[in-house]
Amino acid sequence: MNLNELAGRMIETRNAVVFTGAGMSTESGLSDFRSKGGMWNVEDPMELATTSAMRGNYEKFHAFYSSRFEQMASARPNEGHKILAQWEQRGLVSCIITQNIDGLHSAAGSGVIHELHGSVNAVRCMECGAPSSQVEFIDAKPCASCGGRLRPGVVLFGESLPADALDASWAASETAGVFLVLGSSLQVSPANQMPVLANRAGAVVVICNRDVTPMDYLAGYRTSEGIGEFLRKLDAEIG
Repeated sequence: MNLNELAGRMIETRNAVVFTGAGMSTESGLSDFRSKGGMWNVEDPMELATTSAMRGNYEKFHAFYSSRFEQMASARPNEGHKILAQWEQRGLVSCIITQNIDGLHSAAGSGVIHELHGSVNAVRCMECGAPSSQVEFIDAKPCASCGGRLRPGVVLFGESLPADALDASWAASETAGVFLVLGSSLQVSPANQMPVLANRAGAVVVICNRDVTPMDYLAGYRTSEGIGEFLRKLDAEIG
């Protein structure tokens, strides 16, 4: 399948499901996790992004996520985020499934977003679950309701994915006309099975990722170019 044929399929089905990983946000200046030079080559996720760190080494856990909050606060949606939001408004994209926690899809104007790993915008109390804010977390304020410690509303290692986002993502994958994977290594289960399900249901799977993925064999269209560049070209073909 060439780019023109892919554009035709997008127009024909008007039901593209977009699956984004950390590579989607690197073009906004945010570090990814697994690639060479990614943040997990500097910090150990099994030390910092875990339930055991949150409970047993809160000071280091808090410092790590405070730094992440501040980094993400300065990031802005890139061209790719904006194109996806425009496609949703035009009725070409039905939803976005994302592994990212940065909130950039929402900031770009996308409305239907299934956040598999939660969001930095959803701070809550570790003990009673009461909602709070990033500012309160960064300032190490206690929960206003019970005095407990605050935590980011993200999925840590050792926690399950949110059932509502996961169920909605499975349902979307099963009915997609086109399934676009943007910037994901597709190494994390169960989410990496979503393009498999989409392919079995008849969707054209598109993979745009710098490095090879274990699901490349599914792709009707595969590219390693930048996400913004790829979406810009596809948008021009769609017209």
